[in-house]
Amino acid sequence: MNATTASPALPPAAPGTGIARFTFVRILLALLAVCVPVALVLVLSSQIPDKALRAYWPPLLAALAGYAGYAFYVRRIERRALSELRGPTAVRELGAGLAIGAAMFLAAVGILVASGSYALTGTGDWTILAKSFTDMVFVALVEEILFRGVLFRLPERSLGTWWALLVSAAIFALAHLPNADITLLAVLNTALAGLVFAAAYLATRRLWLPIGVHFAWNFISDGVFSLPTSGHPARGVLQGRLTGPEWLTGGAYGLEGSVITFTVLALATALLLRRAVRAGHILPRP
Repeated sequence: MNATTASPALPPAAPGTGIARFTFVRILLALLAVCVPVALVLVLSSQIPDKALRAYWPPLLAALAGYAGYAFYVRRIERRALSELRGPTAVRELGAGLAIGAAMFLAAVGILVASGSYALTGTGDWTILAKSFTDMVFVALVEEILFRGVLFRLPERSLGTWWALLVSAAIFALAHLPNADITLLAVLNTALAGLVFAAAYLATRRLWLPIGVHFAWNFISDGVFSLPTSGHPARGVLQGRLTGPEWLTGGAYGLEGSVITFTVLALATALLLRRAVRAGHILPRP
């Protein structure tokens, strides 16, 4: 596929002065700017002895700290406006991402239901949704800033879009290797999920669309259907039972380990990349 001319929507290149002209240095500074405040919030909040006082707000505060750290990096190091996380279209793009992520997950679950591999067995308390909501806001916002805002966007300037897609997808998959019950198919699906989120970023050159897709998939899996999410146990509103081979259901790792998910993710990647190409958001390799 031929690279297209860069769109005016692309953010300007980072300044080429001092050590910040090196891509690796900018990546390191960006990672520190995001991860240090997030870690501080999570560590300090964990010292509060009363669990009720730290039930919901630490993930939201940590997500806000990560956002602030990234904004600080962009202003001070790249010296530009935070175009990928601001603007009048943010709400619309977030809503579109939520719709896409929900449609993807429900399509995968629907196939499981149709094949007799998933059946409802009961319901849980609706208050469970609050904890899942705050956790998944944190995961979606911070992971998209780190993996798409930093580990895809910055190398893209040096590698071009197509190579940066492959590198960032591989890093995303490697970051999930320590997760419990991961399988070879789950690793492949996680890399493919990285492509979906990066393609969603490319479609708009902003982070709200991939944040919405990421949050919707995780929240519906964890908070609604009580399915393991990337190896993490879930306890949601709907209680169900999975039956069938692991390659079909994903087993203890969750739906991300299913061949159904592979198909859904591959289709979503193709459609989003097609939109990005048509919008002229593909950077050629220098």
